[in-house]
Amino acid sequence: MAKVITMGEIMLRLSTPGYQRFIQSDSFDVCYGGGEANVAVSLANYGHDAYFVSKVPKNPIGDSAVAALRKFNVNCKYIAKGGDRLGIYFLETGASMRASNVVYDRAASSIAEADVSDFDFDSIFEGADWFHFTGITPAISDKAAILTEEALKAAKRKNITVSVDLNYRKKLWTTEKAQRIMTNLMQYVDVCIGNEEDAEKVLGFKPGKTDVTSGELELAGYKDIFEQMVKKFNFKYVVSSLRESYSASDNGWSACIYDGKEFYQSKKYDIRIVDRVGGGDSFAAGLICGLLDGKPMRDALEYGVAASALKHTIPGDFNMVSRAEVDALVGGDASGRVQR
Repeated sequence: MAKVITMGEIMLRLSTPGYQRFIQSDSFDVCYGGGEANVAVSLANYGHDAYFVSKVPKNPIGDSAVAALRKFNVNCKYIAKGGDRLGIYFLETGASMRASNVVYDRAASSIAEADVSDFDFDSIFEGADWFHFTGITPAISDKAAILTEEALKAAKRKNITVSVDLNYRKKLWTTEKAQRIMTNLMQYVDVCIGNEEDAEKVLGFKPGKTDVTSGELELAGYKDIFEQMVKKFNFKYVVSSLRESYSASDNGWSACIYDGKEFYQSKKYDIRIVDRVGGGDSFAAGLICGLLDGKPMRDALEYGVAASALKHTIPGDFNMVSRAEVDALVGGDASGRVQR
């Protein structure tokens, strides 16, 4: 199996029980998560040698975050200890026409304040096959943006395949700053993953008349911007998830991919959502797993979409599904019948 490195922030997630609003709740459900950490958990579950690079405080909360990753066989040897705090996010899960809501409390977290000297990237990337990061990491602080580029430079010195999930977060930075920083980082990227908002807000490409809120997708627009992105950044693959948001509870879910020659759209799943947080991360991980396994582009995309469809049915950030479950869904078994 492949050695995969992911780098980013793991956070404490505090979510209201059930579908309660913040003002209703007297308690929170606790778990841990974060974009790149979620990807590492999925890849470890699929049997790959997944490493997570980060920095957490040297206290019981930091230890608990690391333990949450180790529980799922993620290698944590490159997690630095220090700084003042672990980032937190609060989640109010939406339903029907009421959207979910996230409130961040992550300023000055350990990874946001980390220095390049906290990590020996040449050692970290020794023998690695793949490096994955998201647009969230350079968004959390200027120091984290510098750290991200240094990691990317080290990965490319060793000819490691690099993927990015653009993941625009308007609560973390402006469109202008995102485009300035992320456009520069694209020179190191081989596989670019995102959605229609990410492509527009992070890199300035808008896919035709697509309106995710009305459930309208114009695939010709995606193909057009994919061609432009490959031409500008020389990506090996450009990939977009396709979310048709009928409501907070029901979504259509598919994806498309372009390799500079062929454009392909996956099968679509209609999902009744339990928890959509981490859905994009589970898609990225499934796609990466498929490509690392040597699957053809189309099959790798279908694997990612199926893995992510399953994640939408699981509470928490992590996608706790096996290869066998993903394979069964890819093979057409979406019955949901009880397994006895």
